[in-house]
Amino acid sequence: MAIALKANGFLRLKKSENSHLFRIPSQKSTVSTKQYRPMATMTTVPTVGLSETFTRLKKQGKVAFIPYITAGDPDLLTTAEALKVLDSCGSDIIELGVPYSDPLADGPVIQAAATRSLARGTNFDAIISMLKGVVPQLSCPIALFSYYNPILKRGIEKFMCTVKDVGIHGLVVPDVPLEETEILRKEAVKNKIELVLLTTPTTPRDRMKAIVEASEGFVYLVSSIGVTGARASVSERVPMLLQEIKEATTKPVAVGFGISKPEHVKQVAGWGADGVIVGSAMVKLLGEAKSPEEGLKELESFTKSLISAL
Repeated sequence: MAIALKANGFLRLKKSENSHLFRIPSQKSTVSTKQYRPMATMTTVPTVGLSETFTRLKKQGKVAFIPYITAGDPDLLTTAEALKVLDSCGSDIIELGVPYSDPLADGPVIQAAATRSLARGTNFDAIISMLKGVVPQLSCPIALFSYYNPILKRGIEKFMCTVKDVGIHGLVVPDVPLEETEILRKEAVKNKIELVLLTTPTTPRDRMKAIVEASEGFVYLVSSIGVTGARASVSERVPMLLQEIKEATTKPVAVGFGISKPEHVKQVAGWGADGVIVGSAMVKLLGEAKSPEEGLKELESFTKSLISAL
């Protein structure tokens, strides 16, 4: 589903009153109890924030690899194992999508994943419960990717306190206009959550400067107009957009939307990006695999191939 971008560079939000995100889970669980054990041995290491991660990588001359997956697709046990796999493979930051019934920024792959997740009864409380057990086992920070309405429905202060307590370091809200980020930013700072803001190819330069000034952790550069999804090639406008942002800020810039192959990762890194975000290709592997175990094995192999391109 194509969507329109406002001139301010943020995605328009349809004010839906009937979100299925926070419904009470059914008494009978349909989640598989089988678990996949990643090949690498897991160790518990204290994690650092997004900014600190980029600072460390810059000193090492490295580019951050940032995978995205949807929580609860195919189920939350698989999500927990996927987070461990992504971490053990060497991911630097992981974006975890909170499924929402009206995901306007997302293309068909992630929309379908959110629909499947919600149909299984996934809700915010269940995601938080899963994260409580997994986050202490991870060495890289997690940034939640959530639409604004679910945050408002829960209450901004309560939402921030909850994600802080579970060990989340970052938050990406793709549909909140800059003018409406003041309260979000205030609560994020209070809870030491880094609020990542997005800029797009249609964002006017003056507004882009305001966005990157307010963004914490890193600046999320949307590489192309439209929704998320794998593409045959990365927009040739990205080098120019990166240059414009880097002229306006010293903050790290990560590029997302449409990156799905090792050659894409290598190309974007070569253009000067500080981080590369891969989403739909990851989600597709997990959501369309014959079994959770097979999906996790494919995810491990695919992640290693992308990281090796850096």
